[in-house]
Amino acid sequence: MSKEILNGTSVEMKEGVSNEGFQVDDEETVDEDKLQGERSSSVVLSPNEEDSAYRQIKPYAGMPKEVLLLYSNQARWWQSSAVYQIYPRSFKDSDNDGVGDLKGIKEKLDHFDYLNIKAIWISPFYKSPMKDFGYDIEDFREIDPLFGTMKDFEDLLNAMHDKGLKLIMDFIPNHTSDKHKWFLLSQNRTSRYEDYYIWANCTPFAPPNNWVSVFGNSSWTYDEARGQCYLHQFLKEQPDLNFRNPLVRQEMKAIMQFWLDKGVDGFRMDAVKHMLEAAHLRNEPQVDPDMPPEDVNSEFDLYHDYTTSQLGLHDILRNWRVEMDRYSREPGRYRFMVTESYDYEEIEKTMMYYGTETVKESDFPFNFYLIDLPQQLSGEGAFSLVNRWMTNMPKGKWANWVVGNHDKPRIASSAGRAYTRVINMLLLTLPGTPTTYYGEEIGMENVNVTEIQDPFGKFNPNASRDPQRSPMQWNAEPYAGFSRNETWLPIHPDYATVNVEV
Repeated sequence: MSKEILNGTSVEMKEGVSNEGFQVDDEETVDEDKLQGERSSSVVLSPNEEDSAYRQIKPYAGMPKEVLLLYSNQARWWQSSAVYQIYPRSFKDSDNDGVGDLKGIKEKLDHFDYLNIKAIWISPFYKSPMKDFGYDIEDFREIDPLFGTMKDFEDLLNAMHDKGLKLIMDFIPNHTSDKHKWFLLSQNRTSRYEDYYIWANCTPFAPPNNWVSVFGNSSWTYDEARGQCYLHQFLKEQPDLNFRNPLVRQEMKAIMQFWLDKGVDGFRMDAVKHMLEAAHLRNEPQVDPDMPPEDVNSEFDLYHDYTTSQLGLHDILRNWRVEMDRYSREPGRYRFMVTESYDYEEIEKTMMYYGTETVKESDFPFNFYLIDLPQQLSGEGAFSLVNRWMTNMPKGKWANWVVGNHDKPRIASSAGRAYTRVINMLLLTLPGTPTTYYGEEIGMENVNVTEIQDPFGKFNPNASRDPQRSPMQWNAEPYAGFSRNETWLPIHPDYATVNVEV
């Protein structure tokens, strides 16, 4: 520990933690002659330096912003900027149909200049029947007309790149829509496509086993055309792909290549722990062994020993990482990969998505543990949640932090408006990459929804995700400047005083 004097003020600096996850792009090098002495344990204030008021030996986790800026040209783009999540239905409506779209996002790119955001993750905009608002994909190579056209996407991507912004797409590998051509061909046992999905013998009233969908009730649906049941770990309109089939793996790799060829900068890999299931199809053990089997209808009623995190999952992801790295060879065009997996108490499973010392996988898996902060609103509680990640994270890896998203309540509602600013400050000052959900920057809250649209909310109204998906509040005009017509979800009534313009 050391003390430095700034304008007569004593500043006590604690020993820094070496951040070995801080990465230098391949085309950049560090001048070793400038690295003098051993690793510094403090920031040394040098007010007479011409280049900066700060100088240190190496970057470290938790460094002050002024020091980070000195080394920002050494960080890859996903390390030097927060990631901003856009839910496209709710960001900006350009054609006044009440639903956000790609042109609307393009109209608002200056907002990210103001926020100093360089990385934008956009939730799905693929062609979809919208049973799960875009997570049920009918065509992975088309834009849904609700959001625009492929030209609109290309215009948006070009405009983002012109402004130095990076675009991260949602990649949904676990399932398709039941309207996808692959599923229709698989239903009919068409050669090549017969085993693209998980099929099992059953009757209309007796599923193959007790597996339960994330959205509730059996994860099996009987298909009359084929005379078998198909697996769906989410909605029945979202049949699971069979990733034990090499043809399926080839198809999904080709889809990745399609978007990488267009110039996207990375992928957020959705629901990856569900991608493989045990081939033996045995019943999963009940959490409460005394519960009558017929009453099992929630994902939390079972231990998911056979439907999540199966052997072979990480091989698939690491092969995708190899493909991403192949596209990253172009100087300055690193392709980013983040995985989504809610592993709850089994944090060791989450850490496996970082890869190993010798085999790369995700740049980082999403860290959802700070979402529990409203239940631990104290310094000790925050420290416990942060420390849990930092002490489990493999050496040399890069941390990240999330307090909300399209599936979880807004932090201003779950923690209270009084805590919004300090939680945003925490998110932005912790070592690693923060991910913020649209509207968090102005303290948007959950909205009351009387007519539930979310399919999960229809199964369990208390778990509806509609409240955190309300339209962005841009100004105090009617419909909060999001649209000029009635919106797909209601606008929060506080929009006149809680908006970007204010």
